[in-house]
Amino acid sequence: MALKPLKPGKRIALTDDLATDDREPKGEAAEALIAPLIERLTEQQVALYAEGKQALLVVFQGRDASGKDGLTRKVFGPLNSQGCVVSNFKRPTEYELARDYLWRVHQAVPAKGTIGIFNRSHYEDVLVVRVHDLVPKAVWSKRYDQICDFERMLTENGVTILKFFLHISREEQKDRLLERLHDPLKNWKFQVGDLSERKRWDDYTEAYEDVLERTSTDYAPWYLVPADRKKTRDLLVAQVVAETLDRMAPQFPRVDPEVLKIARQWERETTARKRIDE
Repeated sequence: MALKPLKPGKRIALTDDLATDDREPKGEAAEALIAPLIERLTEQQVALYAEGKQALLVVFQGRDASGKDGLTRKVFGPLNSQGCVVSNFKRPTEYELARDYLWRVHQAVPAKGTIGIFNRSHYEDVLVVRVHDLVPKAVWSKRYDQICDFERMLTENGVTILKFFLHISREEQKDRLLERLHDPLKNWKFQVGDLSERKRWDDYTEAYEDVLERTSTDYAPWYLVPADRKKTRDLLVAQVVAETLDRMAPQFPRVDPEVLKIARQWERETTARKRIDE
């Protein structure tokens, strides 16, 4: 099976049982299916870059330890870095706070011919901002419509948008945070703030449910990704991205006939000289 976009306006209860899907491949079975998809994505990206007329924006949102970094490495790491850019939105600077909240996001929108990955995104401004009461409800509650308008504008100007919410269970998050703590290669990722954020689990759940209900649109849909199983998560996202690029159908540009004529003449001359030298 493949992920389906969430219907606009549909309320989803983010219960722990949605963090796994036993109907989907897992483990080695999922890994075997990912490899040809990565090869397909690599070919599609070359065509997208060569065409230079449209862009793909992939948005990842999820709780701490939901796998945004690992997913980005697995699915997009093998692609040509010239045409694939990852943006990570951290706490805004004073310079950024002096501007509207979408200003810094717009700077990172992928250029035509490229794939852009947002590891966290403009949705932090209706998630963290809301849960931590950083701005009044009268301010953040207007942002759902503003974000939808922003995304509509992008799609009307050649940017295709895919949004993935990586949904993990409370128990799986605990296990991954403990893994970070005990693995020397991962404990640098462990932050005390992760524990305080975990205490706000229910508040974040409500905030995420509102985001999915109010900002999944026909032009910029959300996909709910069961993310407790890492390889299943990677496979499901790779499938959607590959299918989307198929629909975008980027085409290699045709060579200017005059350029081709000159190239063929050069080829003939080069071949003739080689024969004389021999």
